[in-house]
Amino acid sequence: MDRAALTQFLEDEFQQVAQMFAIDDVAPMTATIRLLNDERHLRPGGTVSGPAMFALADVSVYLAIMAMIGPKALSVTTNCAIDFMRKPASGVDLICETRLLKLGRVLAVGDCLIFAEGHDAAVARASLTYSIPPDG
Repeated sequence: MDRAALTQFLEDEFQQVAQMFAIDDVAPMTATIRLLNDERHLRPGGTVSGPAMFALADVSVYLAIMAMIGPKALSVTTNCAIDFMRKPASGVDLICETRLLKLGRVLAVGDCLIFAEGHDAAVARASLTYSIPPDG
């Protein structure tokens, strides 16, 4: 699936969160997804919350997988580990650079680095495993 198809898939299947994200780039085994800056993602102190960063990593790996295998909406997260390394800059989008490390028949593993737009140091790193439903 290309960027346009992934955007449409997200809008069709996940209307509740589709407007939170933008797909910056998609290529074989990689995707760059953006969490659009919004006050609802902030925690006290004005920093982006951990759950919002988790959502960005989760959606990023999910979309990278869909780009490779097509629209299998029932693929699900089976594991996630996330390291929050520094406070993100406030008032900017977060950008997740995702790389699929393994894409098998039933499992996929992805690695993410999350950056605050305009900053070089990653604010979080995540590793996620997905279960892919069998055909049929």
